[in-house]
Amino acid sequence: MIEITVSKNILQTFYFENTLYFRPQINNGNVFSTPMSTQSTTHQASTSVWGGGKSPFNISWGKMYMWFFLVSDAFTFSSLLVAYGTLRHKYSASWPNANDVFTHFPFIHAHVPLAYVGLMTFILIMSSVTMVLAVDAGHKRDNKSVALWLGLTIIGGFMFVGSQAWEWYHFIKGTDQGAYILADHSVARVKEGAENILILNGKEISGAAAEQIKATGEFFQGANLVKNEYGNPLFGDFFFFITGFHGFHVFSGVIINLIIWFNVLDGIYRKRGHYEQIEKTGLYWHFVDLVWVFVFTFFYLV
Repeated sequence: MIEITVSKNILQTFYFENTLYFRPQINNGNVFSTPMSTQSTTHQASTSVWGGGKSPFNISWGKMYMWFFLVSDAFTFSSLLVAYGTLRHKYSASWPNANDVFTHFPFIHAHVPLAYVGLMTFILIMSSVTMVLAVDAGHKRDNKSVALWLGLTIIGGFMFVGSQAWEWYHFIKGTDQGAYILADHSVARVKEGAENILILNGKEISGAAAEQIKATGEFFQGANLVKNEYGNPLFGDFFFFITGFHGFHVFSGVIINLIIWFNVLDGIYRKRGHYEQIEKTGLYWHFVDLVWVFVFTFFYLV
């Protein structure tokens, strides 16, 4: 009985090593082993990817769970953008035009539609490029280059978050001329450079009608979750939530990259012999950049 147990252990050991297999046999009460062909067993182990012992998708569990998270997060952003598009279509008459809302640019006192948000987009895309270079340097086990490119990615992330905060500030502050909010929640904006002319639902109003609106409406500047001088307040609600939710993702990515950057400087991944952690955070960073492309398209371009 003891010899049979040992033979089974040998069988199991050689099976996992994919080398040579033995089948215990009993003949006249004696236990002995004879070699068995490994061709069929080896073929079965190589073709049965779900048989265990290796990842069926040829990636580590860390990358697998990162993909799970990214897919679930993609559903969240997709739901938000679908809701935004639905309500924008429903209230298209009072929906603000991005070219009239996002017109500021640092140190330039002029009407520059979407120039600053375009710069923000360029910064974030370039940070994705530097992340690609960091991952490539990790494949080459070049610790110095990983630290360089990952550091530039962090700088780009901080620049984007700071730029988004600047954009929020001017959106909340509003314009100098402001607007009048009527009882039915419609918004009559004061035309820039012409205080006696109001713009209501895309039409210019002047004279007695404009004075009547000023007398009965509530003067307001900027935007919050309840009121919006640019038009329908739902625009402000979606702007704060979607861009804020994305900004939180970017800020979280910057903090994660910063922690990994310090680990790179300490040589932790060089001692491990691989830089897979850079690849995993790179997946997250590219996802954040891709989401911004859709947010930029829905909010600013369409």
